[in-house]
Amino acid sequence: MPSTLPEGEVAPRDGSLPETAVREAASRPLGFYLHVPFCASRCGYCDFNTYTAKELGGGGSQASYAETAVEEVRMARRVLGRLDRPVETVFFGGGTPTLLPAKDLGRMLAAVRNEFGLAAGAEVTTEANPESVDARYLEELLAAGFTRVSFGMQSASSHVLKILDRQHTPGRALEAVKEATAAGFEHVNLDLIYGTPGESLEDWRTSLESALSAEPDHVSAYALIVEDGTQLARRIRRGELPMPDDDDLADKYVLADEMLSAQGLTWYEVSNWARTEDARCRHNELYWRGDTWWGIGPGAHSHVGGIRWWNVKHPSAYAERLNAGESPAHARETLDPETRRIERVLLEIRLSAGLPVEVLDEPGRTAATEIITNGLATLTTNNHLVLTNRGRLLADAVVRDLLP
Repeated sequence: MPSTLPEGEVAPRDGSLPETAVREAASRPLGFYLHVPFCASRCGYCDFNTYTAKELGGGGSQASYAETAVEEVRMARRVLGRLDRPVETVFFGGGTPTLLPAKDLGRMLAAVRNEFGLAAGAEVTTEANPESVDARYLEELLAAGFTRVSFGMQSASSHVLKILDRQHTPGRALEAVKEATAAGFEHVNLDLIYGTPGESLEDWRTSLESALSAEPDHVSAYALIVEDGTQLARRIRRGELPMPDDDDLADKYVLADEMLSAQGLTWYEVSNWARTEDARCRHNELYWRGDTWWGIGPGAHSHVGGIRWWNVKHPSAYAERLNAGESPAHARETLDPETRRIERVLLEIRLSAGLPVEVLDEPGRTAATEIITNGLATLTTNNHLVLTNRGRLLADAVVRDLLP
């Protein structure tokens, strides 16, 4: 099951924010994340806030979910009433957003558009499991205003998908990409996972070749993380499966970068490659830059002007709060300047644009000099620290050195 939410500070029942937070947000790009917490089945490695039951009571069902989420969008408009700027990115994640009818996702998007307006050229993404959509569904999404779709492919090997408890067949993700392209989507992402127990280097090569054959303009490749409380963690603890091996993960990352780069996809974040700058996930870039986003849905996190909050986890509790006219926020925290600086280091060092050296404190700048000497990063002409290929493999270690 998903991890427990942190306690944090008490969140106001009306969701109100300090004037200073809203004023700062007025100068930063605005995005919306809409969490759809339903899945047909739970994948063995997943610890996200998801639920497999179709009826959860208290208004938390799939059938009523879209209208409940719309209520939070309307509440966001009331809270941010002084904020006058259109939304630049909208991202539907989960869970499996595409378990809901396309018209429901369209209603939720329409609420954001009606309450805030969408900027010209706004990016609107939904995640989708390959088996949860067909050509007609994708056409309906495009007509509703979606511009981008991200498919969870994970692997092209049947035995790997079985260990991950994925339900689709190896070829279905490629068919879904073709359907999305035929429907008119210009931007399509494939999510891949490497390092699953039992996955060989050749299995991973096959997955990369398969993904590239579909010609997506974006690929995300993530090392498998074994999260406490998941079915996968329990199987590893019982000795049924081995833990992912760090050297194996490094070899697979190098192979991914080589193969993706050779086919014209360039890294712009440690785990993300895009064919062009327009193909980058602008919504994720908004997170990595610490901009403004409102997270809609149970368990969703938000950030406005240095105030971060997170909603109650269960769909029924979430619906009950909104039906009572209250904020669904479970708790919140105020980020002090030092915390915000540390988070900039954690996130921006992972970007191809690099981390401005001015963000580092004196010990961090000393460490940066050694990191450059050791070939883990370079310094650009505009004084940004950018990871080298080897540095990307050791990104976590670099961060530890930069934040002594």
